[in-house]
This record gives sequence, C-alpha cells and structure tokens, in this order.
Amino acid sequence: MQTNRLLISLIAVIMVVGYSLIRTAQIPAQDEGNQDLIEEGARLYAENCAVCHGPEGQGRVGATLAKDWPSIRPDLQIEATIERGVPGSVMPAWSLENGGPLTDQQIDALVQYILSWETGGPITIFPTITPIPHDVLTPPADVEGDPNNGADLYQQNCSVCHGPEGEGRVGATLAKDWPSIRPDLQVKTTVARGVDGSVMPAWSQEFGGPLTDGQINDLVAFVLTWSTQENPPTITPAPTPAPEAGFALTTSQTWVILFLIVVVLVAGAAIAAITRR
Repeated sequence: MQTNRLLISLIAVIMVVGYSLIRTAQIPAQDEGNQDLIEEGARLYAENCAVCHGPEGQGRVGATLAKDWPSIRPDLQIEATIERGVPGSVMPAWSLENGGPLTDQQIDALVQYILSWETGGPITIFPTITPIPHDVLTPPADVEGDPNNGADLYQQNCSVCHGPEGEGRVGATLAKDWPSIRPDLQVKTTVARGVDGSVMPAWSQEFGGPLTDGQINDLVAFVLTWSTQENPPTITPAPTPAPEAGFALTTSQTWVILFLIVVVLVAGAAIAAITRR
C-alpha cells in the first residue's frame, strides 16, 4: 500500500513538473505582444522576402532562412543582415537608415518571425498575387516575348525590389531608356545571369534560378515597354491577406509531451504489477 502511494505521488510530481515545462515552452508563442509581432513579421515577410527566400524560408534565389542559427544572439545577427544587407551578395539593405523601405519596428517584426521557424513556426503566409488587369501591351519591335505575360511575371518576381512601376525600391530603376544597340539582350543577360557583386541574382534555371528562358523573354518584353510608351503600364501588387492566428506545438513542447506519456505508461504498468501481487 505504501508503495502504491509513493508511485502515485511520483506520477503527480512528474505531471506537475511536465506541465510547468510545457507552460515555460509556450511563453514566447502565447505572449500577446510577441504573437502580434510575429504575425506582423509574417505579413511583411510575404510582401518583401518570400519572392527571394521562399514562402517557408526554404530559399529560392536567396538564402535558406528556415534553419537553426548558430549564434549567441541570432536576433542581432538577422537584424544586422536585414538592416545593412550583405555587401557583395544579392542581399540588399532594407532599413530606412541604409536606403531601404523598412522601419526599425518592421525589421524587428521580421526578425521575430524568422526566428519562430527554429521552434516550429506558428504561422506561414503564402504570398497571394492576383494578376492585375491591364491594357493589352504591344511587344516592342524586334523583341522576342509576350509583354502581357511578362507583366504578371514582373508582379510576381520583380516588383518587390524594382517597384511596381519600375521606379526602383531596393533594386535598380527599370522604367528608363536603355542606351544599347540591343537593349533586349542587355536586359535578358542581366535577368538570366544576375550581376556579380550586386544585389541582382540570377533568375534563369540555367544559372540556378526559377525562371525558364521563355519566361525571361516575356519579362524582357514587358520591361522594355517602359521605354517605348508615353504612358507605360502600371502594375500594382495585390494586398496580402491578413494572417489567421494559430498555435502550433514546437519541437521542445512535443518532446515534453511524449516524455510525460512514456512516464505515465511506465508508472501505470508498475502500479498494475504491484496491485496484482
């Protein structure tokens, strides 16, 4: 009888400790202020980062972000990278202080969201790009590609950095005259291969990017319409939907729960064995 009481007491203590561990693990995700910040970061990521880093941080023409960050202060490492960019790489500076479009508060929200992937990631917003109707565009003379398809491709892949009207954002201005005998070849080479040492990545599949040769031709045709029309087309990105709040168990929480289940099963078996004596 005494043994039974000790086992029951042991189980009770383990459950209390386990519950405390779970509550401790949930604190960052359940803190309302932190959760709001993460959701804001998810929206900003979908609008500004997913096109290069992938909607789930898996990498596209930019680095993989959904990973563990081997740093004592990974938040400062990510913050500095977003603020200042990485010189000589395709990562531009995004802070207002360094010529980008984002405030310190927005960068902080992005940092919190990116770090949430280390613990399971509470929310992912996939960029929703709805093609914007526009006037039928006439291809520039002697240029291969369909500028109408290029308009949609531009909105999906280029406007984040180059601006919806080619005016430049963290990338170069594209709405201009191209001083070249064959501007189509100049633009195509830049899109396909990128520019070494700059923030312009390579977009062709041949060089590790996501776009086919035909898609790049369409993009080139669209970009060149800005230099051939008095009233060039305007492509306005569709708004990103508001995030739906949710809760997902992190890896640490899952292991704690599994540990408690095993302990309860073992203790239950021990009690049953003692009871049968």
